[in-house]
Amino acid sequence: MERRTRRWRGRAVLAGAAALLSVAAPAGQGRATAAGTPPPYRFAAGAERVEGAARASDAVRLAPGTKYRSTIRDDGKLHYGLRLDETSSAYVSVTAVPGPGTKVVYSDGLKVSLRDPDGRRCFSGDAGAARFGPTGSPRPLTAWASRRAGPGAYTCKGAGTYSVLVERTSGSESSPDDWDLELQYISEPAPDGAAATTAPEVWDSASPLAPEGPARTRAGGTSFNEARSLGQGVWRDGIRAGQTLFYRVPVDWGQQLDAAAELGPASGDGFLGNALVLSLHNPVRALVDDADTGYDGRRQRTALEPLPPVAYENRYAVDDQVGGMRFAGWYYLVVHLAAGTADKFGDGPFELTLHVGVRGEAGEAPAYGGAAVPRGVFEVGAGDRSAAVSGGAATGGGGGPGGNTAMKALAAGGIGAGCVLVLGLAVWTAVARRRAVR
Repeated sequence: MERRTRRWRGRAVLAGAAALLSVAAPAGQGRATAAGTPPPYRFAAGAERVEGAARASDAVRLAPGTKYRSTIRDDGKLHYGLRLDETSSAYVSVTAVPGPGTKVVYSDGLKVSLRDPDGRRCFSGDAGAARFGPTGSPRPLTAWASRRAGPGAYTCKGAGTYSVLVERTSGSESSPDDWDLELQYISEPAPDGAAATTAPEVWDSASPLAPEGPARTRAGGTSFNEARSLGQGVWRDGIRAGQTLFYRVPVDWGQQLDAAAELGPASGDGFLGNALVLSLHNPVRALVDDADTGYDGRRQRTALEPLPPVAYENRYAVDDQVGGMRFAGWYYLVVHLAAGTADKFGDGPFELTLHVGVRGEAGEAPAYGGAAVPRGVFEVGAGDRSAAVSGGAATGGGGGPGGNTAMKALAAGGIGAGCVLVLGLAVWTAVARRRAVR
């Protein structure tokens, strides 16, 4: 009986240590990852699961700086709540993730709107809708909405409980499967004192020359949460048919971003009218611009339109591309290769080359009257510039400089679990030695 007790204690120590190690493993990795195939989108580690409500009065309230997971059904309409003050601007992004093999058509997509306590839609110039478009290829799709406070705002000015309405649009030929959602709410403080209320009328809008030279290899991530950092230069990766890759570039106040994507040659026959899609999203994940190109097996390139320097007053522009360049921080390059490419040229991987340029010297940041939530999301610090050089990936934590919050927590968890495992092995060894002596 005594021998069985000692054996049970040793096994219990090892089992407990193993359990702690499993808890310390990164969250959001499903069975597809375990099998060696990356998921179509890696959700933020520790994202809180919430259910959308059928009515705004029943909506769960979202907190700024927190990421959430939810689910929307075919033709579904869901409400989520926000508590807003009178002075802060609010930005809510929703990324829809159809499952692998889901059938979508051109008009399928997502609509997001922000509404005041009386149910009136807040208008801030954003389109609020995203569609899969002519590729007809399922991929992570992001729509957004905002409440713009401060000078120049003319709707949704007051404090109170607002609601976010998320609507899914689907055609009769689409798959009725549920879509997973990732939601993010970011709060921007009002400026400290008077601020310009008109967008710049003059800026260098000439088509930029894409950086050339030897390409360096840097693998993209599968979501905003693990986007791979890039700086100015030429970057090479591989992309498969139906895959979406995420990268991020730090762009400071006063700087201009240029980007182009190039798909390498492949064997096969035929032509795909919309094969490669390059999209740019700003630090709150709002779509700024996108470009696409067809593919016939020969090398093809697509590039973003010329974009203005990052400036606070860009938000007052009528043009969405200009309005999207309204704050400094991490800008996301999202590249998708249509699933239909496989029918004509195989699954790949295909050679993908990104040309990234950041023009201009960093300027002075606007004088904010408070801190953004999450803190540092509208800043470019030394850690961000270092990550762009080294290729550090986002870690799913938050929008602060360098995005190291989740990685630090993971490291701490890993160290703690490792210590427990070492201690467990030591105890088990001592018990075994005592048993041998007896």
